[in-house]
Amino acid sequence: MATMTMIEAIHQTLREEMTRDERVMLLGQDIGQLGGVFRATDGLQAEFGKDRVVDTPLAEAAIAGSALGLAAAGEIPVAELQFLGFTHQAFHQIGAQIARFRFRSKGRFNAQLVLRTPFGGNVRTPELHSDAFEALFTQTPGLKVALPATAHDAAGMLRTSIRDPDPVLFLEPLRGYRLVRDDVPEGDHTVPLGKARVAREGDDVTIVAWSAAVQVAERAAEKLAADGISAGVLDLRTLSPLDVETLASTVAATGRCVVVHEAPMTGGFAAEVIATLNDECFYDLEAPVARVTSPDTPYPLGALEEQYIPDVERLARTVRSVMELEA
Repeated sequence: MATMTMIEAIHQTLREEMTRDERVMLLGQDIGQLGGVFRATDGLQAEFGKDRVVDTPLAEAAIAGSALGLAAAGEIPVAELQFLGFTHQAFHQIGAQIARFRFRSKGRFNAQLVLRTPFGGNVRTPELHSDAFEALFTQTPGLKVALPATAHDAAGMLRTSIRDPDPVLFLEPLRGYRLVRDDVPEGDHTVPLGKARVAREGDDVTIVAWSAAVQVAERAAEKLAADGISAGVLDLRTLSPLDVETLASTVAATGRCVVVHEAPMTGGFAAEVIATLNDECFYDLEAPVARVTSPDTPYPLGALEEQYIPDVERLARTVRSVMELEA
């Protein structure tokens, strides 16, 4: 085991996978000479050369489209899009081309590629840098959506994503890059996609979260423990594919659930989680499933972030209210 920040775990995994398989290559804006805006690829161009670590123009559609072309030619591209908020500029490539490549070719071809991009707030970014609209991509059949919350999972899930024969959108929490630090196994460490993680055991209520919201949920659970409420935390890890079995069994065991995410409420993935729980374990619920989200407004200026994004106090307050309800 080695203790790493999340950005260190990502950097190490990229380097190891490029060493293991010469088909793995990187492309994106400023990832070569600069090493990426967050230095996830620092030094890799000098080590592997400009043919395998490619600086691209500021053109998200061209980056995503080039990744598909490279994958079709037999390479394994890992493309960096600087922020999830910028993927609007490439949605026609991601949704209409990359995700459909296997389907459109009737299984003759696959798109083995990864699109890495950070998202999330409380880091005082400019407009379009912190937006959380991961749910948009869960309605893109053929695309896997992975969201690690720990350095351990960032390394293991990224390695699995690079080796996956189909495209993966790999979403990294901005505020977790250097604030999250934990143990990462050495060697060929992988974490399966589509398998949730019980981050904390609990008997009274389950808090469902992903990405940076997992740390908020864990801190809320600590706070609730002082009030005698045993709150478990389930880290979904991937939204597509969704681990329905673990989600349903964990919530059925407690009978109560609160879902938390940074995206606006309407159309957010919490709605899909709640619908799934209604289908799978409705009669086990002791109270309606609640959700804690950001409001249905554009992401605000940095000075208002703390009032916009769900925090420990708001989540804990919602959990307490759920504990007082009956189905």
